Amino acid sequence: MSTAGELVRKLLHAHAKGDHAAFLAAAEAYIAEERRKNHHVLANDLERALLNGSYDSRTSAGTLPRGLNLLGLAEHDLPRDSERGAVLVEIVEPRRTLDDLVLAVEAREGLERIVAEQGRADILRTHGLRPISKALFCGPPGCGKTVAAEAVAQALYLPLVLVRFDAVVSSYLGETAANLRKVFSFAASRQMVMLFDEFDAIGKHRTAIEEHGELKRVVNAFLQMLDGFRGESLLLAATNHQGLLDPALWRRFDEVVFFERPNAEAIAEILRRVTRQVGLAPGVVLIERARDLVGATHADAERIGLDAVKRTVLDHRAHVTAEALDQAIQRYFVRRALTTRDEAGPSVSDVE
Repeated sequence: MSTAGELVRKLLHAHAKGDHAAFLAAAEAYIAEERRKNHHVLANDLERALLNGSYDSRTSAGTLPRGLNLLGLAEHDLPRDSERGAVLVEIVEPRRTLDDLVLAVEAREGLERIVAEQGRADILRTHGLRPISKALFCGPPGCGKTVAAEAVAQALYLPLVLVRFDAVVSSYLGETAANLRKVFSFAASRQMVMLFDEFDAIGKHRTAIEEHGELKRVVNAFLQMLDGFRGESLLLAATNHQGLLDPALWRRFDEVVFFERPNAEAIAEILRRVTRQVGLAPGVVLIERARDLVGATHADAERIGLDAVKRTVLDHRAHVTAEALDQAIQRYFVRRALTTRDEAGPSVSDVE
């Protein structure tokens, strides 16, 4: 079996000689080797690059066997809740990249620091240093925390594993902590990016009056597992309510990244990116409309842009017009008004 170094050498020699057949054979062998090492995301990415380069794949040696996920595991190998049999995690192939994100400078630098340390973990360890292995993402809903986790996983060529709290949290005494132990054991079994989304579901302040003793025991158990984790996986936790988190949790994380609502310039950039698939009609000025949308989230801005694009396509127009964009913005404000009213509860007129 050839080593990765030998396969790269074969690739370079084949490329230098212009030997298409040898290059293709070496590329397929390299992809198969990466998949053998359970680097399935990297293998898939290389396979796509090979196909997009118009090389005709002659074999299926690198193809992930049917029934296996990106970690090379069958469905029955995933951790499950003992009482209900529910799968505790969901494995996702990351598609979004860091370049896809529109973020404040501080948030982007935090993500790039995580990727840099994880990507060069071996160098840090040779100096007795540990890379960032536990990071907390904080900020309002819809501001890019989950997408950022996906982009970090994609940059590291690792699968993104989502922890399903609807399955982890159990009504049975002691079962939630047992499920968490299974999740941490799974994260230690092989390298991945694991995301604990809506982390406040189990990370609430232990002195919260409304919380019962079982949840407090769960928080204590989670703290112990987080402290004791020594796997190579990157653990990410995301919360919309950082004020609810137990203070002891904060110091367990190597990095904390704050995600804020986009400013006018960021909203304009999001709209530009979303609408570029069909383009903007002449005279459409995004920054003017973006100023009216300050307070919206990244997800809101994306939804507005997609709304305008779909209307443009359905109307058989070549470009997004000012009218289509303004109508999408108006629909956003109507939805927001309805949501705000629902969150505030029934008005006096509603009751009457």
